[in-house]
Amino acid sequence: MKTAIYPGSFDPVTNGHLDIIKRAAKMFDKVVVVVLINPLKSYSFTIPERCEFLKKATAEIPNIEIDSYDGLLADYFNIRQDIDVIVKGLRATSDFEYEFQMAHTNKDLNHRAETVFIPASLNTTFVSSSMVKQVAMFDGDLKNYVPACIHEQIRSKLTSDFAEAKRKAAAADGSLRKGQ
Repeated sequence: MKTAIYPGSFDPVTNGHLDIIKRAAKMFDKVVVVVLINPLKSYSFTIPERCEFLKKATAEIPNIEIDSYDGLLADYFNIRQDIDVIVKGLRATSDFEYEFQMAHTNKDLNHRAETVFIPASLNTTFVSSSMVKQVAMFDGDLKNYVPACIHEQIRSKLTSDFAEAKRKAAAADGSLRKGQ
């Protein structure tokens, strides 16, 4: 049985992530989608929220497991002896440069940690969690970017969080006008 791990922050999970998950699920007997913490990032959603979004978005895919981990991916790979390979999605050349470096780092830290790259589908190559947050910031339509089953939860949380941030910014700078 071949088991892959698909790590990420998934803040929030996007249709691009879901595309990679579905494609990996066809290649491997089991795919463990693990929410990792990057201390250099700030998050809009808690780990339990991100895990719940992933569970809902992947509910129809039988060979998916959702987990979370607060540490190095290479260490998680070592703890989970049933995992054979790391799956990473690539959207652009810039992703490749970063992920290539991470693949070598993981391999250096754990000799079993092989990485397989899956290129993003053409219709999701531009979709990122950061882009979703930016669209939500201005109450844009997220339907094409996040799974339908969690769209409203993501939209509601992001738009309310950003509305509050905009109110605070406007109070601090009385010259802020809509659209600027």
